[in-house]
Amino acid sequence: MRGLDAKKDPLVEIDALVPWEEFRPALERVWRKPDADRKTRAGRKPMDAVLMFKTLVLSALYNLSDDQIEYQVRDRLSFMRFLGLGFGDRVLPSRGLRVNHCRAADAKTVWLYRDALAQADKVDELFGLFDGHLARRGYIARGGQILGASIVPVPRNHNTRDENTAIKKGEVPKDWADKPAKRCQKDLDARLTKEHGKSHYGYKNHVYVDRTHKLVRRYHVTDAAVHDSQAVDQLLMQGNTGSGVWADAAYRSEEREAKLRDRELKSHIHRKGNRGKPLTDQAKGSNRTKSTVRVRGEHIFGAQANDMGGTLVRTIGLVRAKAKIGMKNLAYNMRRLGQLGRLNPHPA
Repeated sequence: MRGLDAKKDPLVEIDALVPWEEFRPALERVWRKPDADRKTRAGRKPMDAVLMFKTLVLSALYNLSDDQIEYQVRDRLSFMRFLGLGFGDRVLPSRGLRVNHCRAADAKTVWLYRDALAQADKVDELFGLFDGHLARRGYIARGGQILGASIVPVPRNHNTRDENTAIKKGEVPKDWADKPAKRCQKDLDARLTKEHGKSHYGYKNHVYVDRTHKLVRRYHVTDAAVHDSQAVDQLLMQGNTGSGVWADAAYRSEEREAKLRDRELKSHIHRKGNRGKPLTDQAKGSNRTKSTVRVRGEHIFGAQANDMGGTLVRTIGLVRAKAKIGMKNLAYNMRRLGQLGRLNPHPA
């Protein structure tokens, strides 16, 4: 383990900074039946709630599939230490986990626990719990709000034209009804969109990032075809110490500008030219100045794509995609907290 410490294992930093036990009540409400509802105490005990949550965080930090996370937890010393596990699935006594409930999870168990969170729509609550921890550490939302969106790809479905037409109408193709095995492998919620001349299939991660700390403060998940500007109302909040709002030209409209004024928020949204009425040099210069702030939001998508193993989602359906993408945003914030501590050990 000393060799890992010499290499500055990032998981040690995250493990020390995150108040894992604060998540336990919310997790156990989903994963553990009340004693009064249990028919018998026989059978294998449920996995420890915090252990499983940390396993899901690992999966999000490195974008690992369920089979990969099972293998890596058993193979990598840094993962075992992060989870409080030793060789042979022994529990390291210093970790403080419930010894009788701790063991390494297999791929199916990881899927079941994540799916329970997804079906209960619990990831938003977990995200909020950690945001409260950030505020208590002094990292309140400061400097204004940066809005952005990034496409999250999923494996493409190979459907016929008629099947795609039915899906776009919100219908299930006729010949799928009697083929449950085929139906369960088809994503009816993901959509195709074009960006910069390229086609993309999947979902969108819409985020609001605070300007000062570059933390995700709110997120909203939609299919990829939803326009970026349609998620603004789900992202904006009043709690930021700054009144400015930064976003690219896709968010700009007269209606949006009026709504920002009504909420006493100051627009720094890029201006866009129209056919026959291009931007003036002054407007182009203003957009460049705004970009120096807006790019901080793009850094988050870059970190998720490049430093956290990519953003590909291997689940099926919007409900599960929301859980996966929400966990990715939460894991990013946990990672970012360590970076902020090194940059500014005493936040204002």
